[in-house]
Amino acid sequence: METAGSRAAEPTFRTATTADVPELVALVESAYRGDDSRVGWTTEADLLDGQRTDPDGVLAVVTDANSRLLVVELDGALVACCQLEHRGDHAYFGMFAVRPTMQGAGLGKVIIAEAERLVRAEWGVGEMHMTVIRQRDDLIAWYERRGYRRTGKMSPFPYGDERFGVPQRDDLEFELLVKELP
Repeated sequence: METAGSRAAEPTFRTATTADVPELVALVESAYRGDDSRVGWTTEADLLDGQRTDPDGVLAVVTDANSRLLVVELDGALVACCQLEHRGDHAYFGMFAVRPTMQGAGLGKVIIAEAERLVRAEWGVGEMHMTVIRQRDDLIAWYERRGYRRTGKMSPFPYGDERFGVPQRDDLEFELLVKELP
């Protein structure tokens, strides 16, 4: 007989509310900045200091009619999130964060698959787009294993705007990754 403790919990997905904003900011910060982020593999601490996001930025996503901030919970605890934005014929995927202590266990694959399913079902889009710091080879390789392709299209990092962090080098830029959705 299977007991409750012997089964792995299944993640649940819901749309973020304004009440989630403080916890979401803390989650995103923990996944990308500072010493806490070094527990996981998605850290940007060697590239950027300062903040990754702030309450105003997260609130803007939560309240934007064209966006959805997807919250992922395990056993009622918020453990991950991602932004989905409807941009006409494609969706944009961003603000992806998984609690550092839970990274590397396969949860990210489940989340991105659900995000792709959701934008196809709800918005009928044919592609998912995202931008990733070009210097994040490990992260880009992870997305490539999920079917995303590098486009070579670069956009500049917003140097001088500390809302996005304090760069530790002067060559940062974003690369557009794209995946066609069946």
